[in-house]
Amino acid sequence: MRVSPSLPAPLKAALDGKLQGVSRTDAAQRSAKISNAYRTGGNSGGIKSDADALAYALARMPATYAAVAASLNALIEIVPGLAPETLLDVGAGPGTASWAAAEAFPSLASFTLIDANRTLSKLALELAEDSPQLAGCSYPPGDAGENLAQASIADLVIASYLIGELGESDQRALADAMWAKARNALVVIEPGTPAGYARILALRQQLIALGAHVAAPCPHDRPCPLAAPDWCHFNQRLPRSQAHRQIKGADVPFEDERFIYVALTRTPVAARRSRVLAPPDFGKAEITAKLCTEDGVAATKVPRRDKPAYAEARRWRWGDAVMAES
Repeated sequence: MRVSPSLPAPLKAALDGKLQGVSRTDAAQRSAKISNAYRTGGNSGGIKSDADALAYALARMPATYAAVAASLNALIEIVPGLAPETLLDVGAGPGTASWAAAEAFPSLASFTLIDANRTLSKLALELAEDSPQLAGCSYPPGDAGENLAQASIADLVIASYLIGELGESDQRALADAMWAKARNALVVIEPGTPAGYARILALRQQLIALGAHVAAPCPHDRPCPLAAPDWCHFNQRLPRSQAHRQIKGADVPFEDERFIYVALTRTPVAARRSRVLAPPDFGKAEITAKLCTEDGVAATKVPRRDKPAYAEARRWRWGDAVMAES
């Protein structure tokens, strides 16, 4: 079962409940200030009050959740037998990735969340009370680095929108530390920008050298075949609630979140498929799709006269794993 890009009903209700009596204008102003700080190289240290944390959650949880859900869907599609019982959510913030993992894996029974921001961890624990799976989660106080070092090995480790907050040497150290804690799989998600892609590439190369295998999105463990200025990223469309539109100062009832991810496993996957790297071109005579294949990037053309293949290709969407000739 695929995870929906929309926030789970209990999480949405919990956020709506916290918004009762809160000035939407104040929340929107706080959200804009936090977003500007992130864009200029800041981090969650600018979130210092409960009001800041709520504004951040209202503005960013929907898109972050959608990107994590899409990444986990891709992992499940390639490794359908994966059934983790323990999760380590690194840089957990308000717990967004843990909520997505709970939806993706009913098998999860233990959640450990780690973050340096105590205000966000407080909000995460309050929101978790509304989830049967997450209600007993652990969010240890204190130094995040020490908490990660002391954390138990988990079946699944997730880090979403975290490594961009760190310097290059800290990124490498974090990658090593997270991989050491991953019994079965590690999933890392970053913004779908050239810089986010570069960070994912560096982490991917570093961990392949330590024995990791790429489950998604790549159909191989070799270096990425894309050449600058091209870069790998994907898009997830998600609906905006009325509160989300007000906080974001937006009129459009949906949002497109661009992201890049890598899902790494301890054991090689049984079969990897080509990945659709851009929206396909649905022409009258043929469908053209840019695919990442085991042999590199290919512009695959599926003619209309090949009815079975054409019917299958009509269902292809950006980010899909597909069976196709290169």
